[in-house]
Amino acid sequence: MSKPHWRPARASDLPAISAIAARIHPDLPERSEVFAEKMRLYPDGCRVLAADDGIVGYGLTHPWTQHRIPPLDGFLEQLPGHADCLYVHDVAVLPDFRGGVARDYVVAIEQLARASGIATLALVSVYATQPLWQRLGFRPVTADAELREELASYGVSATYMLRDLAAT
Repeated sequence: MSKPHWRPARASDLPAISAIAARIHPDLPERSEVFAEKMRLYPDGCRVLAADDGIVGYGLTHPWTQHRIPPLDGFLEQLPGHADCLYVHDVAVLPDFRGGVARDYVVAIEQLARASGIATLALVSVYATQPLWQRLGFRPVTADAELREELASYGVSATYMLRDLAAT
């Protein structure tokens, strides 16, 4: 059995991505069309974790604006012209394949950000994932009223986090 590895996501991966999303995030449903749009707008940030028995995880990232959160299950329509961060929309990996793979994805996204002249990564931590993201260098941000409103659709434990690449 070969070690799972990240590769660029393809349109043909959408059913697997949607199935994993439904399993990992049952309380945060998103339509496959929303995933497809992210892949269309920023294919470089969209990867799948491939293993012998198919797709076992995915990561979706795109340029965005710090301290703003794209709506859950909402279309972006276009990427901001003056993006100042790469927004990690979601990294979801089936339980049997966890253990270091999120770090591998973040390393790839960090390289992508640096190559794009972007010095910050951003994400929303959901469920109990904040310790994982903190181990990967992200820090929680105190949310202002507008950010709290945007976070609401992500659940009560949602935390906005940033990682400054200049400091690493």
